[in-house]
Amino acid sequence: MSEFAAVDVIRAKRDGHVLSDAQIDWVLDAYTKGVVADEQMSALAMAILLRGMTPGEIARWTAAMIASGERLDLSAVPRPTVDKHSTGGVGDKITLPLTPLVAACGAAVPQLSGRGLGHTGGTLDKLESIPGWRAKLSNDEFVRQLSDVGAVICAAGEGLAPADRKLYALRDVTGTVEAIPLIASSIMSKKIAEGTGALILDVKVGTGAFMKDENDARELARTMVELGKAHGVKTVALLTDMNTPLGLAVGNAIEVAESLEVLAGGGPSDVVALTVALAREMLDAAGIDADPAKVLESGAAMDTWRAMIRAQGGDPDAPLPGARETEVLRATEDGVVGSLDALGIGLAAWRLGAGRARKEDPVSFGAGVLLKKRPGDAVRAGDVLLELRTDDESRIPAALADAQRAVTISQGVPTHGRLLIDRIA
Repeated sequence: MSEFAAVDVIRAKRDGHVLSDAQIDWVLDAYTKGVVADEQMSALAMAILLRGMTPGEIARWTAAMIASGERLDLSAVPRPTVDKHSTGGVGDKITLPLTPLVAACGAAVPQLSGRGLGHTGGTLDKLESIPGWRAKLSNDEFVRQLSDVGAVICAAGEGLAPADRKLYALRDVTGTVEAIPLIASSIMSKKIAEGTGALILDVKVGTGAFMKDENDARELARTMVELGKAHGVKTVALLTDMNTPLGLAVGNAIEVAESLEVLAGGGPSDVVALTVALAREMLDAAGIDADPAKVLESGAAMDTWRAMIRAQGGDPDAPLPGARETEVLRATEDGVVGSLDALGIGLAAWRLGAGRARKEDPVSFGAGVLLKKRPGDAVRAGDVLLELRTDDESRIPAALADAQRAVTISQGVPTHGRLLIDRIA
Protein backbone atom coordinates (compact mmCIF):
# COMPACT_ATOMS: atom_id res chain seq x y z
CA MET A 1 0.00 0.00 0.00
CA SER A 2 1.46 3.38 -1.03
CA GLU A 3 1.93 6.06 1.59
CA PHE A 4 0.48 8.55 -0.91
CA ALA A 5 -2.73 8.92 -2.88
CA ALA A 6 -2.89 10.99 -6.05
CA VAL A 7 -5.99 12.84 -4.89
CA ASP A 8 -4.16 14.05 -1.77
CA VAL A 9 -1.29 15.44 -3.85
CA ILE A 10 -3.81 17.15 -6.16
CA ARG A 11 -5.69 18.67 -3.20
CA ALA A 12 -2.45 19.89 -1.62
CA LYS A 13 -1.45 21.83 -4.72
CA ARG A 14 -5.04 22.95 -5.42
CA ASP A 15 -5.12 24.54 -1.96
CA GLY A 16 -1.79 26.31 -2.48
CA HIS A 17 0.48 24.10 -0.40
CA VAL A 18 4.11 23.31 -1.20
CA LEU A 19 4.53 19.70 -2.31
CA SER A 20 7.13 17.70 -0.40
CA ASP A 21 10.08 16.05 -2.14
CA ALA A 22 8.54 12.66 -1.36
CA GLN A 23 5.17 13.65 -2.86
CA ILE A 24 6.83 14.87 -6.07
CA ASP A 25 9.05 11.80 -6.39
CA TRP A 26 6.11 9.49 -5.86
CA VAL A 27 3.60 11.16 -8.19
CA LEU A 28 5.99 11.34 -11.16
CA ASP A 29 7.22 7.78 -10.68
CA ALA A 30 3.65 6.51 -10.27
CA TYR A 31 2.48 8.44 -13.34
CA THR A 32 5.32 7.06 -15.47
CA LYS A 33 4.35 3.53 -14.38
CA GLY A 34 0.64 4.08 -15.05
CA VAL A 35 -0.42 3.98 -11.39
CA VAL A 36 -1.54 7.63 -11.49
CA ALA A 37 -4.12 8.08 -14.25
CA ASP A 38 -4.05 10.74 -16.98
CA GLU A 39 -7.10 12.49 -15.54
CA GLN A 40 -5.39 12.75 -12.14
CA MET A 41 -2.18 14.16 -13.62
CA SER A 42 -4.32 16.55 -15.69
CA ALA A 43 -5.87 17.88 -12.49
CA LEU A 44 -2.45 18.26 -10.87
CA ALA A 45 -1.07 20.06 -13.93
CA MET A 46 -3.99 22.51 -13.81
CA ALA A 47 -3.42 23.07 -10.09
CA ILE A 48 0.26 23.81 -10.83
CA LEU A 49 -0.76 26.23 -13.60
CA LEU A 50 -3.09 28.11 -11.24
CA ARG A 51 -1.07 27.91 -8.00
CA GLY A 52 2.52 27.86 -9.25
CA MET A 53 5.53 26.15 -7.68
CA THR A 54 8.39 27.31 -5.49
CA PRO A 55 11.95 27.11 -6.87
CA GLY A 56 12.52 24.11 -4.60
CA GLU A 57 9.46 22.31 -5.98
CA ILE A 58 10.49 23.00 -9.59
CA ALA A 59 14.03 21.72 -8.91
CA ARG A 60 12.70 18.51 -7.34
CA TRP A 61 10.09 18.04 -10.11
CA THR A 62 12.85 18.33 -12.70
CA ALA A 63 15.11 15.90 -10.81
CA ALA A 64 12.26 13.38 -10.58
CA MET A 65 11.64 13.62 -14.34
CA ILE A 66 15.35 13.02 -15.03
CA ALA A 67 15.29 10.05 -12.63
CA SER A 68 12.35 8.53 -14.53
CA GLY A 69 14.74 7.42 -17.29
CA GLU A 70 18.36 7.12 -18.33
CA ARG A 71 21.05 9.77 -18.33
CA LEU A 72 23.49 9.81 -21.24
CA ASP A 73 27.17 9.55 -20.41
CA LEU A 74 29.24 11.78 -22.69
CA SER A 75 32.50 11.34 -20.78
CA ALA A 76 34.02 9.42 -23.73
CA VAL A 77 33.63 12.47 -26.01
CA PRO A 78 37.07 14.12 -26.31
CA ARG A 79 35.79 17.69 -26.69
CA PRO A 80 33.92 19.93 -24.21
CA THR A 81 30.16 19.54 -24.71
CA VAL A 82 27.74 22.44 -25.05
CA ASP A 83 24.14 22.54 -26.29
CA LYS A 84 21.59 25.19 -27.21
CA HIS A 85 17.82 25.17 -26.82
CA SER A 86 15.33 27.59 -28.36
CA THR A 87 11.79 27.94 -27.06
CA GLY A 88 10.68 28.13 -30.71
CA GLY A 89 9.55 30.71 -33.19
CA VAL A 90 8.77 31.49 -36.81
CA GLY A 91 11.66 31.06 -39.24
CA ASP A 92 13.89 29.94 -36.36
CA LYS A 93 16.36 27.74 -38.23
CA ILE A 94 19.30 28.84 -36.05
CA THR A 95 20.11 25.30 -34.85
CA LEU A 96 21.01 24.29 -38.41
CA PRO A 97 23.96 26.65 -39.01
CA LEU A 98 24.81 27.03 -35.30
CA THR A 99 25.48 23.36 -34.50
CA PRO A 100 28.15 22.78 -37.19
CA LEU A 101 29.63 26.25 -36.56
CA VAL A 102 30.24 25.62 -32.86
CA ALA A 103 31.57 22.13 -33.66
CA ALA A 104 33.95 23.63 -36.24
CA CYS A 105 35.27 25.88 -33.44
CA GLY A 106 36.26 22.83 -31.36
CA ALA A 107 33.25 21.99 -29.18
CA ALA A 108 30.97 18.95 -29.29
CA VAL A 109 27.30 19.86 -29.75
CA PRO A 110 24.77 17.18 -28.68
CA GLN A 111 21.58 18.70 -30.07
CA LEU A 112 18.41 16.79 -29.22
CA SER A 113 15.63 18.45 -31.19
CA GLY A 114 11.91 18.13 -31.74
CA ARG A 115 9.15 18.44 -34.32
CA GLY A 116 6.94 21.40 -34.98
CA LEU A 117 3.38 21.81 -33.76
CA GLY A 118 1.09 24.64 -34.84
CA HIS A 119 2.73 27.78 -36.18
CA THR A 120 6.27 27.08 -34.89
CA GLY A 121 8.58 24.91 -36.98
CA GLY A 122 10.49 21.84 -35.80
CA THR A 123 14.19 21.30 -36.46
CA LEU A 124 13.71 17.61 -37.25
CA ASP A 125 11.03 18.40 -39.84
CA LYS A 126 13.41 20.80 -41.59
CA LEU A 127 16.27 18.28 -41.66
CA GLU A 128 14.03 15.45 -42.87
CA SER A 129 13.54 17.43 -46.08
CA ILE A 130 17.12 16.36 -46.91
CA PRO A 131 16.92 13.04 -48.82
CA GLY A 132 18.08 10.08 -46.72
CA TRP A 133 18.63 11.98 -43.46
CA ARG A 134 17.42 10.14 -40.35
CA ALA A 135 16.46 11.61 -36.99
CA LYS A 136 16.70 8.48 -34.83
CA LEU A 137 20.09 7.39 -33.51
CA SER A 138 21.00 4.82 -30.87
CA ASN A 139 22.91 6.08 -27.83
CA ASP A 140 26.09 4.45 -29.20
CA GLU A 141 25.64 6.14 -32.60
CA PHE A 142 24.97 9.44 -30.85
CA VAL A 143 28.19 9.32 -28.80
CA ARG A 144 30.25 8.04 -31.75
CA GLN A 145 29.10 10.82 -34.07
CA LEU A 146 29.66 13.41 -31.37
CA SER A 147 33.24 12.17 -30.99
CA ASP A 148 33.96 11.87 -34.73
CA VAL A 149 32.13 14.87 -36.21
CA GLY A 150 31.54 17.03 -33.14
CA ALA A 151 27.92 17.69 -34.09
CA VAL A 152 24.67 15.73 -33.81
CA ILE A 153 21.09 16.89 -34.34
CA CYS A 154 18.63 14.09 -33.66
CA ALA A 155 15.47 13.04 -31.85
CA ALA A 156 15.61 12.34 -28.12
CA GLY A 157 15.75 8.63 -27.34
CA GLU A 158 12.82 6.86 -25.71
CA GLY A 159 14.81 6.37 -22.51
CA LEU A 160 15.37 10.06 -21.76
CA ALA A 161 12.91 11.56 -19.23
CA PRO A 162 9.93 9.30 -20.13
CA ALA A 163 7.85 11.11 -17.47
CA ASP A 164 8.22 14.27 -19.51
CA ARG A 165 7.09 12.55 -22.72
CA LYS A 166 3.83 11.44 -21.08
CA LEU A 167 3.26 14.75 -19.34
CA TYR A 168 4.07 16.83 -22.45
CA ALA A 169 1.38 15.07 -24.48
CA LEU A 170 -1.11 15.56 -21.65
CA ARG A 171 -0.39 19.28 -21.23
CA ASP A 172 -1.06 19.82 -24.92
CA VAL A 173 -4.69 18.67 -24.64
CA THR A 174 -5.56 20.01 -21.17
CA GLY A 175 -4.81 23.73 -21.49
CA THR A 176 -1.78 23.57 -19.20
CA VAL A 177 1.03 24.16 -21.72
CA GLU A 178 1.58 27.71 -20.39
CA ALA A 179 2.55 26.68 -16.83
CA ILE A 180 6.10 28.04 -16.42
CA PRO A 181 7.17 25.39 -13.86
CA LEU A 182 6.09 22.66 -16.30
CA ILE A 183 7.72 24.33 -19.33
CA ALA A 184 11.02 24.83 -17.48
CA SER A 185 11.15 21.32 -16.04
CA SER A 186 10.17 19.78 -19.39
CA ILE A 187 12.98 21.52 -21.28
CA MET A 188 15.62 21.16 -18.61
CA SER A 189 14.93 17.51 -17.69
CA LYS A 190 15.72 16.45 -21.26
CA LYS A 191 18.73 18.73 -21.60
CA ILE A 192 20.26 17.64 -18.29
CA ALA A 193 19.57 13.95 -18.99
CA GLU A 194 21.33 14.42 -22.34
CA GLY A 195 24.58 14.86 -20.40
CA THR A 196 25.85 18.15 -21.83
CA GLY A 197 28.39 20.16 -19.80
CA ALA A 198 26.96 23.59 -20.69
CA LEU A 199 23.71 24.93 -22.14
CA ILE A 200 22.70 28.17 -23.82
CA LEU A 201 19.00 28.99 -23.93
CA ASP A 202 17.37 31.16 -26.60
CA VAL A 203 14.12 32.31 -24.99
CA LYS A 204 11.92 33.93 -27.61
CA VAL A 205 9.46 36.72 -26.78
CA GLY A 206 6.88 38.31 -29.09
CA THR A 207 3.82 37.57 -31.20
CA GLY A 208 5.34 34.51 -32.90
CA ALA A 209 6.83 33.10 -29.70
CA PHE A 210 5.36 30.81 -27.09
CA MET A 211 5.94 33.62 -24.58
CA LYS A 212 4.20 36.80 -25.75
CA ASP A 213 5.03 38.80 -22.62
CA GLU A 214 8.59 39.86 -21.78
CA ASN A 215 8.10 39.43 -18.02
CA ASP A 216 6.89 35.83 -18.52
CA ALA A 217 9.83 35.11 -20.84
CA ARG A 218 12.24 36.55 -18.28
CA GLU A 219 10.74 34.41 -15.51
CA LEU A 220 11.03 31.28 -17.68
CA ALA A 221 14.65 32.13 -18.54
CA ARG A 222 15.61 32.70 -14.90
CA THR A 223 13.87 29.49 -13.82
CA MET A 224 15.73 27.40 -16.42
CA VAL A 225 19.11 29.01 -15.69
CA GLU A 226 18.72 28.20 -11.99
CA LEU A 227 17.67 24.61 -12.77
CA GLY A 228 20.73 24.13 -14.95
CA LYS A 229 23.08 25.49 -12.31
CA ALA A 230 21.48 23.32 -9.62
CA HIS A 231 22.32 20.24 -11.72
CA GLY A 232 25.90 21.28 -12.43
CA VAL A 233 25.28 22.46 -16.01
CA LYS A 234 26.64 25.92 -16.80
CA THR A 235 23.55 27.69 -18.18
CA VAL A 236 23.01 31.11 -19.77
CA ALA A 237 19.84 32.46 -21.40
CA LEU A 238 19.41 35.10 -24.09
CA LEU A 239 16.03 36.80 -24.48
CA THR A 240 15.50 37.40 -28.22
CA ASP A 241 12.79 39.06 -30.29
CA MET A 242 10.13 37.03 -32.13
CA ASN A 243 7.70 39.74 -33.28
CA THR A 244 9.09 39.42 -36.82
CA PRO A 245 10.09 36.09 -38.43
CA LEU A 246 13.80 35.23 -38.43
CA GLY A 247 15.28 35.49 -41.90
CA LEU A 248 13.27 35.38 -45.10
CA ALA A 249 12.28 31.70 -45.24
CA VAL A 250 9.51 30.07 -43.17
CA GLY A 251 8.99 26.38 -43.92
CA ASN A 252 11.09 23.22 -44.02
CA ALA A 253 13.22 22.83 -47.16
CA ILE A 254 13.37 26.60 -47.72
CA GLU A 255 14.75 27.09 -44.19
CA VAL A 256 17.43 24.46 -44.90
CA ALA A 257 18.33 26.36 -48.08
CA GLU A 258 18.60 29.62 -46.12
CA SER A 259 20.79 27.91 -43.50
CA LEU A 260 23.10 26.75 -46.29
CA GLU A 261 23.37 30.37 -47.46
CA VAL A 262 24.54 31.32 -43.94
CA LEU A 263 27.08 28.48 -43.87
CA ALA A 264 28.32 29.64 -47.29
CA GLY A 265 29.04 33.12 -45.88
CA GLY A 266 25.80 34.87 -46.90
CA GLY A 267 22.23 34.72 -45.67
CA PRO A 268 19.97 37.26 -43.94
CA SER A 269 21.74 39.57 -41.47
CA ASP A 270 19.46 38.73 -38.52
CA VAL A 271 20.03 34.97 -38.90
CA VAL A 272 23.79 35.50 -39.11
CA ALA A 273 23.81 37.89 -36.13
CA LEU A 274 21.86 35.55 -33.86
CA THR A 275 23.87 32.50 -34.97
CA VAL A 276 27.15 34.23 -34.16
CA ALA A 277 25.85 35.66 -30.85
CA LEU A 278 24.70 32.22 -29.65
CA ALA A 279 27.94 30.63 -30.89
CA ARG A 280 29.98 33.12 -28.82
CA GLU A 281 27.95 32.24 -25.72
CA MET A 282 28.32 28.50 -26.35
CA LEU A 283 32.08 28.70 -26.89
CA ASP A 284 32.52 30.86 -23.80
CA ALA A 285 30.52 28.36 -21.71
CA ALA A 286 32.64 25.50 -23.12
CA GLY A 287 35.89 27.35 -22.35
CA ILE A 288 36.95 27.58 -26.02
CA ASP A 289 38.72 30.68 -27.34
CA ALA A 290 37.61 31.01 -30.97
CA ASP A 291 35.98 33.64 -33.17
CA PRO A 292 32.85 32.07 -34.70
CA ALA A 293 32.46 34.91 -37.23
CA LYS A 294 35.88 34.10 -38.72
CA VAL A 295 35.21 30.35 -38.65
CA LEU A 296 31.92 30.95 -40.49
CA GLU A 297 33.76 32.95 -43.17
CA SER A 298 36.42 30.22 -43.54
CA GLY A 299 33.96 27.55 -44.75
CA ALA A 300 34.90 25.13 -41.95
CA ALA A 301 31.32 25.14 -40.60
CA MET A 302 30.01 24.08 -44.01
CA ASP A 303 32.46 21.16 -44.02
CA THR A 304 31.17 20.09 -40.60
CA TRP A 305 27.55 20.43 -41.79
CA ARG A 306 28.23 18.10 -44.73
CA ALA A 307 29.94 15.55 -42.46
CA MET A 308 27.04 15.74 -39.97
CA ILE A 309 24.39 15.23 -42.68
CA ARG A 310 26.32 12.31 -44.22
CA ALA A 311 26.83 10.65 -40.82
CA GLN A 312 23.02 10.46 -40.45
CA GLY A 313 22.43 9.02 -43.91
CA GLY A 314 21.65 12.26 -45.70
CA ASP A 315 22.93 13.45 -49.06
CA PRO A 316 24.18 17.04 -48.65
CA ASP A 317 24.30 17.47 -52.44
CA ALA A 318 20.78 16.23 -53.20
CA PRO A 319 18.22 18.78 -54.44
CA LEU A 320 15.78 19.91 -51.76
CA PRO A 321 12.02 19.38 -52.29
CA GLY A 322 10.07 22.15 -54.00
CA ALA A 323 6.36 22.98 -54.09
CA ARG A 324 3.94 22.52 -56.99
CA GLU A 325 1.91 25.69 -56.46
CA THR A 326 2.94 29.29 -55.74
CA GLU A 327 1.05 32.51 -55.10
CA VAL A 328 2.33 36.01 -54.33
CA LEU A 329 1.07 38.81 -52.11
CA ARG A 330 1.58 42.29 -53.61
CA ALA A 331 1.59 45.70 -51.99
CA THR A 332 -1.60 47.65 -52.67
CA GLU A 333 -0.02 51.08 -51.99
CA ASP A 334 3.29 52.90 -51.90
CA GLY A 335 5.03 53.23 -48.55
CA VAL A 336 7.28 51.35 -46.14
CA VAL A 337 6.76 47.89 -44.66
CA GLY A 338 5.79 48.81 -41.12
CA SER A 339 5.43 45.39 -39.53
CA LEU A 340 5.54 41.73 -40.46
CA ASP A 341 3.72 39.83 -37.75
CA ALA A 342 5.51 36.58 -36.93
CA LEU A 343 2.37 34.79 -35.78
CA GLY A 344 0.47 35.62 -38.97
CA ILE A 345 3.33 34.46 -41.20
CA GLY A 346 3.72 31.30 -39.11
CA LEU A 347 0.01 30.54 -39.44
CA ALA A 348 0.19 31.09 -43.20
CA ALA A 349 3.09 28.60 -43.48
CA TRP A 350 1.16 26.13 -41.31
CA ARG A 351 -1.95 26.43 -43.50
CA LEU A 352 0.18 25.79 -46.59
CA GLY A 353 1.26 22.44 -45.10
CA ALA A 354 4.62 23.33 -43.54
CA GLY A 355 3.37 22.49 -40.03
CA ARG A 356 0.96 20.16 -38.31
CA ALA A 357 -2.14 20.49 -36.14
CA ARG A 358 -1.60 17.11 -34.39
CA LYS A 359 1.65 15.31 -33.62
CA GLU A 360 0.83 12.47 -36.02
CA ASP A 361 0.14 14.75 -39.02
CA PRO A 362 2.62 14.71 -41.94
CA VAL A 363 4.28 17.91 -43.12
CA SER A 364 4.93 19.12 -46.66
CA PHE A 365 8.66 19.70 -47.02
CA GLY A 366 8.33 22.16 -49.89
CA ALA A 367 5.55 24.29 -48.38
CA GLY A 368 6.16 27.64 -46.74
CA VAL A 369 6.42 31.40 -47.05
CA LEU A 370 9.33 33.24 -48.67
CA LEU A 371 9.52 36.88 -47.61
CA LYS A 372 10.58 39.38 -50.28
CA LYS A 373 10.45 42.47 -48.04
CA ARG A 374 11.32 43.19 -44.41
CA PRO A 375 10.13 45.92 -42.02
CA GLY A 376 11.69 49.21 -43.08
CA ASP A 377 11.87 48.32 -46.77
CA ALA A 378 10.33 50.85 -49.20
CA VAL A 379 7.66 49.43 -51.50
CA ARG A 380 5.58 50.61 -54.44
CA ALA A 381 2.08 49.41 -55.26
CA GLY A 382 2.37 46.10 -57.09
CA ASP A 383 5.69 45.04 -55.50
CA VAL A 384 5.80 41.42 -54.30
CA LEU A 385 5.81 41.30 -50.50
CA LEU A 386 5.99 37.53 -50.10
CA GLU A 387 5.55 34.25 -51.93
CA LEU A 388 3.38 31.36 -50.74
CA ARG A 389 4.42 27.80 -51.64
CA THR A 390 2.32 24.64 -51.31
CA ASP A 391 1.54 21.30 -52.95
CA ASP A 392 -2.22 21.84 -52.50
CA GLU A 393 -3.68 24.97 -54.11
CA SER A 394 -6.85 24.68 -51.99
CA ARG A 395 -4.71 25.76 -49.03
CA ILE A 396 -3.78 29.09 -50.61
CA PRO A 397 -6.84 31.31 -49.89
CA ALA A 398 -6.75 30.87 -46.09
CA ALA A 399 -2.96 31.24 -46.03
CA LEU A 400 -3.15 34.37 -48.18
CA ALA A 401 -5.66 35.89 -45.76
CA ASP A 402 -3.31 35.26 -42.82
CA ALA A 403 -0.39 36.74 -44.76
CA GLN A 404 -2.39 39.85 -45.71
CA ARG A 405 -3.25 40.50 -42.07
CA ALA A 406 0.41 40.02 -41.08
CA VAL A 407 1.83 42.80 -43.28
CA THR A 408 1.26 46.51 -42.72
CA ILE A 409 2.36 49.31 -45.02
CA SER A 410 3.03 52.65 -43.32
CA GLN A 411 4.05 56.09 -44.52
CA GLY A 412 6.65 56.75 -41.83
CA VAL A 413 9.85 54.97 -40.86
CA PRO A 414 9.02 52.07 -38.49
CA THR A 415 10.80 51.66 -35.17
CA HIS A 416 12.59 48.35 -34.78
CA GLY A 417 12.98 46.40 -31.55
CA ARG A 418 16.30 44.85 -30.64
CA LEU A 419 16.99 41.29 -31.80
CA LEU A 420 18.89 40.62 -28.57
CA ILE A 421 16.83 41.87 -25.66
CA ASP A 422 18.74 40.65 -22.59
CA ARG A 423 21.22 38.12 -21.19
CA ILE A 424 20.40 36.15 -18.05
CA ALA A 425 23.14 34.18 -16.30
